[in-house]
Amino acid sequence: MKKQPIILIASGDLRLSANQLCEPAQAAMEKQLVAAIEREGYQVKRGHPYDSAKKHGFIDSQKHGMEVFESIPKDAPLIVAESVWQYTHHVLPGLMTHRGPILTVANWSGTWPGLVGMLNLNASMAKAGVKYSTLWSENFTDDFFLKGLRTWLKTGVYKHKQSHVKPYAKAGIPASAEKIGFKFAKAFQEKKAIMGIFDEGCMGMYNAIIPDELLNPTGLYKERLSQSALYAKTFTVKDSEARAVYDWIVKKGVKFVLGKNEETDLTEKQVLIQCKMYIAAVRIAAEFGCSVIGIQYQQGLKDLLPASDLIEGLLNNVDRPPVYDEVTGKELFKGEALPHFNEADECAGIDGLITYKLWRELGFDPETTLHDVRWGREYDGQYVWVFQISGAVPPKHLIGGYKGVTSERQPGMYFRLGGGTIKGICKPGWSVWSRVYIENGKLKADLGLAESVELPETEIEERWKETTSQWPMMNVVLSGVSRDQFMARHKANHIQVVYAPDKAGARKGLFAKAAAFKALGLEVAICGEV
Repeated sequence: MKKQPIILIASGDLRLSANQLCEPAQAAMEKQLVAAIEREGYQVKRGHPYDSAKKHGFIDSQKHGMEVFESIPKDAPLIVAESVWQYTHHVLPGLMTHRGPILTVANWSGTWPGLVGMLNLNASMAKAGVKYSTLWSENFTDDFFLKGLRTWLKTGVYKHKQSHVKPYAKAGIPASAEKIGFKFAKAFQEKKAIMGIFDEGCMGMYNAIIPDELLNPTGLYKERLSQSALYAKTFTVKDSEARAVYDWIVKKGVKFVLGKNEETDLTEKQVLIQCKMYIAAVRIAAEFGCSVIGIQYQQGLKDLLPASDLIEGLLNNVDRPPVYDEVTGKELFKGEALPHFNEADECAGIDGLITYKLWRELGFDPETTLHDVRWGREYDGQYVWVFQISGAVPPKHLIGGYKGVTSERQPGMYFRLGGGTIKGICKPGWSVWSRVYIENGKLKADLGLAESVELPETEIEERWKETTSQWPMMNVVLSGVSRDQFMARHKANHIQVVYAPDKAGARKGLFAKAAAFKALGLEVAICGEV
């Protein structure tokens, strides 16, 4: 690599405001990264310039990415540097045809979520069959990062050890749990189910789209719906129906932080529109026979309606506002959640539905949700992750349930039309985490145990300050999996979680779920200590 410059590129957001806000953090991160490479005696050349008109230096569209890759030598060593959330499809066409060694690098920050963006990029490349190496660092001077960097600079490859991962056959699945999982899978495949998707491909997440030929053998089939249909259906809902949902939520103890300025505050008007969207989503799901649904929101609905996250959290909760058929008056999905996968992530969709139904059979609380793997840091001698999604967590997961919910206005940078969140702290207890993903043309699943831990209020407030204070938070210790082991293995920016009554219940559920995935045709691995 010393014979030619290493090309550095940065994939960014689609939204101009996000790219402009994140530009200083990206520039600072690149400065540290380039300095580390140059200290090793190598040269770095940026693959695309800062745009003075746009006031940022990100690749901000697929079109832009293709233009950038036209000038990058096909065999050049390439680094994708990320300190922000990024849209993978901006750079994936170029990465899929690049022949030189590829290294993805992320910062380590809750405020500037490069690690989240990089995990999505890595997962998308794994699905696409693109070979890559990956590293991350807080300051780009630590031994872990420098060791990996030196190896990649010398060889073009760096492989992380994955001793914490056991394939299904070596995981010691008890026969009793295997029997439960296999029986469940057989019934699931025979009965079949429908996954309703309100537009695929949210925010360029190529990894989140499961091809039908991989999905259908599991017994799950897609109903491709349109966000425009959800928008239209929203405004067929009566004001009185929306008010009834709003009153139900308030009676349960949710505290809405309301103001009068539509541009900056959460208003009652925004929440009532969210209540209409909630009713519309349930009615459409019932009309098409969907057992699980996913709303993209970001492209399309973000320009038309307040955020969908409040709706999504309600859908994931068994105890939720009743919704009635507009013709017959029959209550829809009575006594059931309608599992929802945030950002139309189909990998989370199949995971969420199977988890919900299996947990029902086990007699456990079945509420499940995905989170972003947002960030983490040491606390009291153990590594505690921050899992955080933009308000779509079921209240059942929170301390105090509905009474523990404070609904605040979504940040304007991402949610121009506002809307309320479901903000709270996830309750302490044992859970099962998982991720379904695609690699080498196969549908795969990783599973492990996790403990949601209780932290002091001062630590909670600092973590909210470092991330997004309007969103719910789960503080998690992954059983037998270190920070770097997790980052090296995980193939997504998202992670699925579901609570169990205790650690023994979590183990039983994990083994049964692993067996169910195996019987449905997925390649399964158990991560960490179980």
